[in-house]
Amino acid sequence: MEVIFSGTANSIQEDGSKFYNKAEEVKAFDETKAGVKGLIDSGITKIPKFFIHPAENVPEILNFGRQEEVPVIDLEGYEDDWERRAEIVKEIRNASENWGFFQMINHGIPVSVLDDMIEDVKRFHEQPQEVKMEWYSRDRKRRVRYFCNGDLLVNKAPANWRDTIAFDFQDGLLDPLLFPSICRKAVNEYMKGMIKMSKTLSELLSEALGLPSDYLSTLECMETESLVCHYYPVCPEPDLTLGTTKHTDPSFITILLQDNVGGLQVLNQHQWVDVPPQPGALVVNIGDFMQLITNDKFRSVEHRVVAGRAKARASVACFFYPGTANKYKLYGAVKELLSGTQPIYRETNITEYLSYFRSKGLDGNSRLPHFKLL
Repeated sequence: MEVIFSGTANSIQEDGSKFYNKAEEVKAFDETKAGVKGLIDSGITKIPKFFIHPAENVPEILNFGRQEEVPVIDLEGYEDDWERRAEIVKEIRNASENWGFFQMINHGIPVSVLDDMIEDVKRFHEQPQEVKMEWYSRDRKRRVRYFCNGDLLVNKAPANWRDTIAFDFQDGLLDPLLFPSICRKAVNEYMKGMIKMSKTLSELLSEALGLPSDYLSTLECMETESLVCHYYPVCPEPDLTLGTTKHTDPSFITILLQDNVGGLQVLNQHQWVDVPPQPGALVVNIGDFMQLITNDKFRSVEHRVVAGRAKARASVACFFYPGTANKYKLYGAVKELLSGTQPIYRETNITEYLSYFRSKGLDGNSRLPHFKLL
C-alpha cells in the first residue's frame, strides 16, 4: 500500500519559501491509517518533519545510556519462605525508592506465555495494512483499537516513532472475542498472568511500605488494566527521533514486557541508564499515582525508548488503575506514611488525573507538579 500524505502540507509564502503546516501534514498522515509501519513499507528514507525531535532531546541515540544495572529482583521463594520474602521486600523497597524501576525474574508466568505475547504483537503490526485498518481508531470508547501516537492530533511536541494496539480491560474484564484473531489467545493468556502478578505486587509493595500486605488492595487502586502493545519499526534516521518521548506513567504501577532488541532507558541521577532485556523478565515501574499516595516515598521516574535502525522492537505495557467504581474516588497521601510530615500533593481522582495527563500530550514533562500543594 503506497502512503502519500505530505503533498498538501506545504504552501508558498510571499517570499517564495514553503510554509510548513504541521497540523495538515499530521492529519493527512493519520487519515492513511498506515502508521509508522506504513511509512517504512512505502520505502521512505527520510522521516516526516513532525517526527523530528530537538537535538538536545536525542543526544545519546547512538551511544545509548550509562552502563549501570537497573535492579533485577528474583521472586523465587516469596510465597513460602518468609526470610526470603523479607529479602525480596527489602529489594523492592530500595528499587522503588531509588530507581522507580526494577526487573523481576522467576515471577511465575511461563516464559512461553511471554514469548507468545511478543510474537503475536509483532504479527499483528506486521500484517498488511488493509487488514489492520479496521482496528484503527482514536475513539477512547472503543475498548480495542490500533493507532499511531494516541495524542498525535493534539500534541504540540514531536510524534514518536511507534504504532500501538490497545486493550481496555475495565475491572479486569474484556471479552476475548473482541480481540483480533491473530493475537487473541496470546492476549488472553497474558492477561491471566498480569492479574495474578498485580495481586502479588500489591502485597509486596504494601509490605515494602511497611504496611499490611493487603493495604493496597483495600484501596482498590489496581482493579483496571490498560494493555498497550507497542511496535517500533526500524527507522532510517534514528538520530532524529525517539521511539517514546521521556515521560512518567500516570498509573499506580506499570508492568512491562519487552523483546530482546533493547532501547528502553530510565533516568537515574540525571543520567540515562539502559534497561537491558533479560530472558523471561518483566519490568516494573512506579507510576505517578503511587508516588502521590506514598508522598514521594516511592518514585515515578522518567523513562524513554530510543529509535533503532537495525531491527523492529516490540513491547507490552500493562497499566494498573482504580476500578470503574472508584474512578471519582479521591486518593491522597496514605496517613500511615506521613509520620508528622505534611502531604505534598492534593487529593485527586484518576479521572481528573488522566484528563490532565492526556490534555498535555506526551511532551516530556511530568504531570505531578500540577497537583502539588502550595
